[in-house]
Amino acid sequence: MLRRLVAGLGALALAAEAAVLVVVHLVLGRATASQSMSVAGSDPDVMSKATYGLGIALGAFLLLNAAFLAVAALRDRRPGRVARAVLVAAAVTHVVLGALAAALVGWGAFAVVMAVFCLITATLTLHADRAAERGAPERRLRPTNP
Repeated sequence: MLRRLVAGLGALALAAEAAVLVVVHLVLGRATASQSMSVAGSDPDVMSKATYGLGIALGAFLLLNAAFLAVAALRDRRPGRVARAVLVAAAVTHVVLGALAAALVGWGAFAVVMAVFCLITATLTLHADRAAERGAPERRLRPTNP
């Protein structure tokens, strides 16, 4: 029950975070496009298009992670190998975003990002515990003969 709840809450949080980050990048892209100055010789059109692209890519990445967590919640199974790798990448991304949020935005944003990080990590660890409960074979080192 707890596994499903954590995975479901993580999926909802990642979907909401994806929507917020896409909107933020759209606003930043429009602000950059409306500027008539260049930053270190960069073209404002290129910078605004790059901001749009980054927002779309980040939103798609977070929605993919939300889908993996939703599938884990619905099936009550641990995510597959590829899904686990993508979720670990999302967890690392959230640690970096948390550090940036604490430095640039404040501790409230840091707390939100770390809460999502905790949901991702809890989903990965709680489902790993269930695999051990079901009698998954443990990898043991073979004793060496002296």
